[in-house]
Amino acid sequence: MNDALEGVRNHYRATGLTERLKAALTAFGPEDQRLDPRQLAALDQFHTIGLAATDELTKLVGITADMSVLDVGSGVGGPARFVAATRGCKVTGVDLSEPFVEAARYLTERTGQVGQVSFQVASALELPFGDGAFDAVLMQHVAMNIEDRARLYREIRRVLKEGGRFAIFDVVSNGVEPHYPVPWARTAATSFLLTAAATREAIEPAGFRTLVWRDDTETAKAWVARLRASGPPPSPNLGVVMGPDFAELAANLGRNLLEGRLGILTAVFEAAPASA
Repeated sequence: MNDALEGVRNHYRATGLTERLKAALTAFGPEDQRLDPRQLAALDQFHTIGLAATDELTKLVGITADMSVLDVGSGVGGPARFVAATRGCKVTGVDLSEPFVEAARYLTERTGQVGQVSFQVASALELPFGDGAFDAVLMQHVAMNIEDRARLYREIRRVLKEGGRFAIFDVVSNGVEPHYPVPWARTAATSFLLTAAATREAIEPAGFRTLVWRDDTETAKAWVARLRASGPPPSPNLGVVMGPDFAELAANLGRNLLEGRLGILTAVFEAAPASA
């Protein structure tokens, strides 16, 4: 494992995460009480615009109950559980962080979705699945931690069926260095942002045709403004996952968006035939 990849793993190491989640979830009732995936949205939707962004992405892809879906960089599993609950499909999540995967499995037990949603520790650059294993791949706020974008997108194309959909909800660079720390990186050493244009230039040659291309920066700015106006977030929230400095990380993300240093991109691609 190279230094950058190890740095990303360390950023998301989250020691004692499952125990912290168990303690935090007492707010919802006893340990044996089944939870609805939506109850967990404040602590398991680790991206701007939260649950609404995940819902919109699944609508754009057109996910149905008969699809097999892969969530790359699945974190503690919020999007995977929500997609499975609302679309009726089976979802597999992969993440580089062992504590995140352990926590995702625990939360999935609490929502009663173990037979429908599963998680594995794996790198997005070496997905442990056969060719054409999935109908759809989702990736939200993950690519900015990955330096080798060409390899990433080739690997995603490999595990997609021909005609399958690949959907991204990404933080992109506007050509100006962001203020650090941010939720995905405490320094520039583990941040590999691309502009929206460079993102498209990296994805399409891997075997994809663009179906949806949308700048959601203004929507994200409005979301940041609403959060600021509403005061401290309800508990439990992402601070349980990322630790006591999460408020600073989130504040810097908002500042970077409002200052025009970063943008938000939503896009959906179709896996082209191998000969295309």
